[in-house]
Amino acid sequence: MTHLIFAATCDIAGKTRGKAFPESDLERRLIRGVGWTPTNVQINCFDGIAETPFGALGDLLLVPDKSARVDMNFGSQRESFILGDIVTLEGNPWELCTRTILRKALTRLHKVSGLKLRAAFEHEFQLKSKSGLEGEGFGRAGFERHRALCETIVTHITGAGLKLDSIMKEYGPEQYEVVIAPEEGVKAADAAVIVREIVRSVARQMDEEATFSPICDPSSVGNGVHIHMSFVDERGAPATYDPKGNCGMSRVTDAFVAGVLKYLDSILALTAASVISYFRLTPHRWSAAYNNLGFQDREASVRICPVTSQDPNSVASQFNIEYRAADASACPHLALAAIVHAGVQGIEDKLKAPQATTEDLSLLSEKDLKSRGFIRLPETLESAITQMNKNPMLRSWFSNSFIDIYTAHKKSEMDHVKDLDDAAICAIYERTY
Repeated sequence: MTHLIFAATCDIAGKTRGKAFPESDLERRLIRGVGWTPTNVQINCFDGIAETPFGALGDLLLVPDKSARVDMNFGSQRESFILGDIVTLEGNPWELCTRTILRKALTRLHKVSGLKLRAAFEHEFQLKSKSGLEGEGFGRAGFERHRALCETIVTHITGAGLKLDSIMKEYGPEQYEVVIAPEEGVKAADAAVIVREIVRSVARQMDEEATFSPICDPSSVGNGVHIHMSFVDERGAPATYDPKGNCGMSRVTDAFVAGVLKYLDSILALTAASVISYFRLTPHRWSAAYNNLGFQDREASVRICPVTSQDPNSVASQFNIEYRAADASACPHLALAAIVHAGVQGIEDKLKAPQATTEDLSLLSEKDLKSRGFIRLPETLESAITQMNKNPMLRSWFSNSFIDIYTAHKKSEMDHVKDLDDAAICAIYERTY
C-alpha cells in the first residue's frame, strides 16, 4: 500500500489544511512543494469562503519542512503529516503564510532586544463521549477512565520529538489538559499544532472525538490555550528574570509585558478568534477579562508564573510569563506573532509594566478602572475586530493586506452564526474544533 504524507499549514481559522503526496516523493516535495491557491486563505472554520481579493487567480506552493514531520503508528494504520511554508512560485515567502508572519515577528524581537523567544502552549480539550462520572474535576477516576488515551497521546507527543510536562483530567466535564515543555522560535507554534493533531488522531483511533472548542456549553467551563513565554540570549542563557525587577521581571521582560498589556485589546481578535471565545473571556471563569498583570493569578490576562526553587540559577531558568487570553480557535503562529509584536513595541517604546493586581477587577467602576489604566477587554469578536482595525500601530506590524484579509475572514464566520442562539453557536463550533 502506498503511504501518504499530508503536507499542512495551520491557517487563519486555526485549521490544519493541506494536500497529501506519496512518501516516495518526499525529497522532491521538500524542494518543489505541492500546489496551493491564494484564496484558500479565506476558507473559514465552517468551510465557507470569505470575501477574497484573489478570486480564482494565482498559484502558490506549500513546501514541507522536514523538521516539522510527525509519524504516528496505530497498529496496521500509520498517519504522517508535515508542516510547511507557503511560498510564491519563485520560492519567496508568501506574506499571508502564518509561519512567515511569526518568523518576521521573532526576527523583529531579536533585532530589537538580541533575545530569542521560548514558548509553550498549554491546551485544554474535551471528549465528546459521556463517561457518566461525576465529581471528577482533577480526579483520579476521571483520569483512569481515559488513562490509555492519555498514555497514547504522550507516546506520540514524545515520538514527535516534543517533551511532555503533564497531562491530567481537568475540572470540566470530560475535560483534559496537556502541557508540553517549551520550544524555541517558530517550533513553539508548530508544536502547538502538532499536539492538537496528535490528540485528535489518538481520540479518533480510540473511538473517541476530541474538541478544542473554546466553550462547549455556555453555562459550563471553557477550553483555553495558555501561552507561556521566556527569553534567552545568544548563548542560551535565561534573560527573563531579575530578582530586583517588578515581580521578578528583567527590564526587557517588563517592557515586553507592558507592550502586551497596552495592545491587548487590539490583538485579542488574533488570540481569541471565534464568536464563542468571548463567552469564556468573562470575570470569574479563570480566564481573562481585563488588561491586567497578575502574580500567580489565574484571572489575569498576563500572569507571572510560580517557580519551585530558591536557587537563583534554577529560578532564572524556570521563570516565565503566561498569556491567558487565547484559545484554539486561533492559529498558534498568528497568536504568538501578535503577542510578540505587541511586546516588542513595548520594548521599543521603553514602556513599564504596572504592578500586579491582587483584587477582583470586576468590582471596580469603569471610572476606577480607567484611573488605574485598566480596561474591560472587548466582549464580542465583532468589537475585538473593530478595536483591531482602529489601531494603526497594529496594522503596521503586518503586511499591507493582512488585517483586511483577516477582518473579512472573521466577518464571514460571524455571519455564519448570526441567527443562532448561544447553545447552537457552541454546538457548531464544537463540531469544527
